[in-house]
Amino acid sequence: MRITRTVGGRRRRAAVIATTGLTATALLLAGCSSDSSDSGKSSDANGKLTLTVADYGQFGYKEAGLFAQYHKLHPNITVKEDVTADEKVYYPKMLQELNAGSGLADVQGVEVGRIKEVVDTKANDFADLSKVINVGDWVSWKEKQATTADGAVIGAGTDIGPMSLCYNTELFKKAGLPTDRAAVAKKVAGGWNSYLQLGEEYKKKAPAGTYFMDSASAMFNAVVSSNAKQYYDADGKAIYKDSPSVKDGWNLAADAASKKLTQGLAQFNDPWVAALRKGTVATVACPAWMAGQISTNAGAANKGKWDITTAPGATAANWGGSFLAVPKKGSHVAEASALVKWLTAPAQQAAVFKAIGVFPSNKGAYDLPEVKDAKLPYFNNAPIGQIYADEAKTIPEAVIGEKDGVIKDTLSTQINNMEQRGTSPDDAWSAATKAIDKAIG
Repeated sequence: MRITRTVGGRRRRAAVIATTGLTATALLLAGCSSDSSDSGKSSDANGKLTLTVADYGQFGYKEAGLFAQYHKLHPNITVKEDVTADEKVYYPKMLQELNAGSGLADVQGVEVGRIKEVVDTKANDFADLSKVINVGDWVSWKEKQATTADGAVIGAGTDIGPMSLCYNTELFKKAGLPTDRAAVAKKVAGGWNSYLQLGEEYKKKAPAGTYFMDSASAMFNAVVSSNAKQYYDADGKAIYKDSPSVKDGWNLAADAASKKLTQGLAQFNDPWVAALRKGTVATVACPAWMAGQISTNAGAANKGKWDITTAPGATAANWGGSFLAVPKKGSHVAEASALVKWLTAPAQQAAVFKAIGVFPSNKGAYDLPEVKDAKLPYFNNAPIGQIYADEAKTIPEAVIGEKDGVIKDTLSTQINNMEQRGTSPDDAWSAATKAIDKAIG
């Protein structure tokens, strides 16, 4: 998720909804005290307290000004954000802190690839939010992912990641490719194989030192994300070795690597950031939250050079998305829960979408003008509200397994080895399966 984004839109209706949501939150705060025996640790003699939100990548709260807004509404509360750039670093640290029973923030972000493991193995460490939020407000499958067998909800959904394709119009033009959104969508209408065919067209006239895509592993994740069956079956059995979506994604990634269509960059690392800034990649598989990553890292110099169109094959997919959870041992559990409710309410999710383009998981945001009429100036005013809302309605309900994140990360690492080191697909697959089997038992 998660992660990051200027969108036009009207505010009148949002303001009404925001006021309603804030009133409810204010009442909740007034009537609640901390559930923790450690209550008061982060409050001073005047009753002022600090709530810390730990997350990764870009959740968009700072960009949307939400923490400052919350402080104005509740002068006794200051919210601070503790951001880890890489979720792969963030998650093990959170697990260590859970096991130690200390060091946790008042609110912790949890990525969708980790949520099943947290639900199955760490649910007792988090507050049940089912009494705080209205679970039915979210898209049907979102809150199911954070719900335990006995009905406890340990995470409120932030965003989801409906898929699109981001492309550099300047590089497309230099390579003799169409730049109009509809024309590009037509080029890739046949699916990800059509996308690779477009890549071969690009390569023929590509500007020196540029590549068609940033990462074959990113394309792999996009392909797998468009299927209900991915790494596990409904019984909790790991099926990644025989999963049609995994096989399809792996073969496409191997094809991209062998044809040198990819720069072979591990996303979010420094070389990837530098490539965006220098303008050396022409396309990026683009779940909604990726737009913010591109705009932030490519910088002002590249504004207007990027655009967004529908994903190859116009197949609905969800890649990513996160949750906000409240550790039971926090100093201010009730206040933190109220903050989570407010941050994930329609008006606040719409504000984040307006700021950085991450798409709401709360259905109440979809009819707000900030969402349905949204455009991204950085991406040539791409109508992202329309693109993502249409897709969000048809995203399949994917089966999530305990080690989804581990499997995905391991396969992605071996795809990077195919790209960067020339590892053969067979050797890469063998190395990936051995590592995964060792990790998941």
